[in-house]
Amino acid sequence: QHHPKPTALCAEWWCSLCPPPAITTSDEEDDSDSSTKPIRSEKKKNPVSLFQTGGDPPKEKKNKKKAPPKVAESEEETPETPQKNSNKKGKGKKSKKVKEERAPSPVIEVDNLEEFVLQPAPQGVTVKCRVTRDKKGMDRGLYPTYYLHLDNDKKVFLLAGRKRKKSKTSNYLISIDPTDLSRGGENFIGKLRSNLMGTKFTVFDNGTNPDRANADWSNVRQELSAVVYETNVLGFKGPRKMTVIIPGMNADNERVPIRPRNDNDGLLMRWQNKNMDNVIELHNKAPVWNDETQSYVLNFHGRVTHASVKNFQIVHGSDPDYIVMQFGRVADDAFTMDYSYPLCAVQAFAIALSSFDGKLACE
Repeated sequence: QHHPKPTALCAEWWCSLCPPPAITTSDEEDDSDSSTKPIRSEKKKNPVSLFQTGGDPPKEKKNKKKAPPKVAESEEETPETPQKNSNKKGKGKKSKKVKEERAPSPVIEVDNLEEFVLQPAPQGVTVKCRVTRDKKGMDRGLYPTYYLHLDNDKKVFLLAGRKRKKSKTSNYLISIDPTDLSRGGENFIGKLRSNLMGTKFTVFDNGTNPDRANADWSNVRQELSAVVYETNVLGFKGPRKMTVIIPGMNADNERVPIRPRNDNDGLLMRWQNKNMDNVIELHNKAPVWNDETQSYVLNFHGRVTHASVKNFQIVHGSDPDYIVMQFGRVADDAFTMDYSYPLCAVQAFAIALSSFDGKLACE
């Protein structure tokens, strides 16, 4: 059965038989009640409880009870009045201030960069960021460098990431220094590693390989997240389906450390074996086919302006209105990346990097 023919509204698609997997923001989508959805979410059970799994608090916490990042109350995220994207003409009746369609991040103080990027987002705040892709230079066409900044006036640098050249599988290094992307450098903060197929990814912090563990295992790397892209016999068709697996949070709202002793004990294997103790499963929100625009649509509330197969929102199955993370294109080599509790910047950035990987990319 042939799918509807894609129109010029959609920037990207797989083939002429498939509807464009581009996911864009729609003014029509949920127009009747989208403005009330976040309010309903607020009245539900506190979203924070969705991510608590018990678990023992980390034993080797270096700086116990560090104050969370400071957020200016006046500029805090106000989900009650989501800003619609108005990049299409007509039906923009709820869009009051077009100029503010991509509202910047709340004022967030980054006192200690290394600490900040591994710390969960403050509860009730969406940390709004921007990812830029640099393809310029000798080999950056094949190995671009990706930079993450806070999407605010100061454009505070947070992280840089780049694929390693001599690696059998896709392997991205993540650094807190935009000029030092070496594995051995003191700025190395984490990495993203894929399987041979390029469909499953694991995110690690900068700890030690289990083969070089010390006696109490406290220096071994933690797994911060895993991402699974669903395939079918035709490869990737239609909008991508993503599963994101993250460690749960303990009663102190700290990440439960997942330190696998071998490859059979990691987040991916726990998820595959349905051993979900201290593990949370998230999914990308399914976009809806829109006959009028002949494309799949999601409501990004003005934070995404270009159709792209890479656009996605990550949610918990029990509260699809609470956006844990969203990512989407705003220019050829620029993307917005917003994340909320319980994710930290390293987790969100690595999940975003996985969507750029060559086996998945469809540009």
